[in-house]
Amino acid sequence: MKKITLILIFLLLNSSLSAYAAVEKEDRLWQDESVYSIMIDRFNNGDQNNDMDVNAKDPLAYNGGDIQGIIDKLDYIHDMGFTAIRLTPIFDNDKNGYHGFWVKDFYKVDEHFGTLKSFQTLVKEAHKRKMKVVIDFVTNNVAADHPWLSDSSKKDWFHQKQELTSGNANQKDIEEGWIDGLPDLNQDNPEVKKYLIDAATWWINKTNIDGLSLPGVNYVPISFWTDFSTQVKKEKKDFFLLGVSSNNASLDIQEYKAAGIDSVVNYQYSEKLRKTFAGTDQSFTTLYSDADTIQNSFLRANFMDNEYASRFTSDIVAKKQFPGSRWKTALLYLYTTPGIPVIYYGTEIALNGEGIPDNRGQMSFRAEKELIDYITKVGELRNQLPSLTRGTMEMLYDQKGMVVYKRVYKGETSIIAINNSSKSQSVTLTNEQIKGGKELRGLLGGDKVNNNDNKYMIILDRDNSEVYVAAEKSGINFPLIAGLVVVYLLFFLFLIKLRKNKR
Repeated sequence: MKKITLILIFLLLNSSLSAYAAVEKEDRLWQDESVYSIMIDRFNNGDQNNDMDVNAKDPLAYNGGDIQGIIDKLDYIHDMGFTAIRLTPIFDNDKNGYHGFWVKDFYKVDEHFGTLKSFQTLVKEAHKRKMKVVIDFVTNNVAADHPWLSDSSKKDWFHQKQELTSGNANQKDIEEGWIDGLPDLNQDNPEVKKYLIDAATWWINKTNIDGLSLPGVNYVPISFWTDFSTQVKKEKKDFFLLGVSSNNASLDIQEYKAAGIDSVVNYQYSEKLRKTFAGTDQSFTTLYSDADTIQNSFLRANFMDNEYASRFTSDIVAKKQFPGSRWKTALLYLYTTPGIPVIYYGTEIALNGEGIPDNRGQMSFRAEKELIDYITKVGELRNQLPSLTRGTMEMLYDQKGMVVYKRVYKGETSIIAINNSSKSQSVTLTNEQIKGGKELRGLLGGDKVNNNDNKYMIILDRDNSEVYVAAEKSGINFPLIAGLVVVYLLFFLFLIKLRKNKR
């Protein structure tokens, strides 16, 4: 009986394998990752012992989220398909520095968040789940009352006090101006440069983190980043540096890449994404028209919103649209086009919020699961199909909210169809666009498109999307039939044995 059962399991496993032959992924690259971005204080309160000065009703005070809270929710994040987490600064901060950007001690974990030991545990637990950890590392400024300001030997550690104003500021003003009254560090000072590099390498060696996110990357000289990246990348193989610019900055991405910054957050691209997906019937042309978009975007951090910008949900609500539908469409595009999706905590429940601090609301784990389930499904596809993270990209169709594009990697071809219009749409593809006379098998909704007279007709209802893989035409599934026969046979034998035992 045991042998028959083993045969049954073998047959059923074979019959339940996907109907496509996915290309096996090599070692993971950073472009294969999907990042869940967390503001520590607003995510989850796992340890009430560190709730000093906490007021959960005050959006400008500490609300109680901590490192233990993230540890407690690692499975939740992992189960949605995320392969990395990014955290706002964990360092000791000034009073009410819930966001982490008012640093007082670069070598100490903020007491509201936990301890060095708890953070080391977080990294270990993430690594057990094959998830990477990236933390914000502030290099532009310190807290307004940092002890260095009263140290005469460190007078040259800061630029002369001058508030940075928007408008016609040149690069020198941007690099030397004080933002929101925060003392601006002079990275050209060799002592400051050494201190920041030493602190960064200390965290790498002490905690085994996998990358650093660099807020205000454009406020710091490029020359500093060249030296910084050279040193920190010596500490760990494939260490990742993500530059986060101010939201009105227009950066020369290639200049930062030459300085060793692997990826730079691009607010201009994010704005294009938000305009395209907040409503319906919008052309996708602005998202792929730039020559740089496809060829040099595999490591670009693609995002809809973050802790500096209003929530994308607020854009959707302003257009009187249903957040769930708009978010699904936007997320599928992020997950299936070149770049690294960086998803702000709360996206999975369509958390709303305008500017700071409303966009930093507390996470809720009691919301409906529909969007969570969708993220889980598209995350699984991204993790399974190398063509979605490494493949070439070719736009096949784009008309007023209906788009179809193709991604190809080592013989694996994915066809992504998105209907972001206000009505059902049909698109006909040709044999020239899908070579080999194959059929298209949908992995999201289970749709199947056959080759009919050398043409493929894709039909999608409004607010629907599908990820197809091109596969050989399916015939009779003999393993499945054999498995079902064995199931019925075993059930019949079980009934006979049960009847004998009763006698």
